[in-house]
Amino acid sequence: MKLNKIFKWGMVGLMIISLALLVWGFIVGFETNDGKATDVLLNWAYIIIGIAIFAWIVIGLVVSIQNDPKSIVKMGIVLVGVAVVCLIAYLLAKGTPVPGTSVNATDGQLKLTDTILNLTYIAGVAAILAIIVGEVRMAIANKK
Repeated sequence: MKLNKIFKWGMVGLMIISLALLVWGFIVGFETNDGKATDVLLNWAYIIIGIAIFAWIVIGLVVSIQNDPKSIVKMGIVLVGVAVVCLIAYLLAKGTPVPGTSVNATDGQLKLTDTILNLTYIAGVAAILAIIVGEVRMAIANKK
């Protein structure tokens, strides 16, 4: 399949760039030059996340249209659900610095960091609940 080759080579390219940036960060030093290497790696992580979200939406949309045009509604519902969860995580984020640290961060950066932590907590709880519910469903299905 042509699409599989595109994904394969795209992934290889992104991994090579990631590895090159990581090696560069170790050579330059993460704590020297005012932490520029760390900033570059964080920005690269944002880019990778953006590419993943874009690929999920666009490619999912294309495949959905080809396979079942009605599945676009399901994808829209999932997308709205994810946006709602992100909004809830943002609203729950306090954005206050950790006591006893001397972090130079803006209020927006602290709010974003807390939002990401909240999303991590939500994803972790959701994964644990999915495992439990899946095991219970399998146990019930095997008894029948």
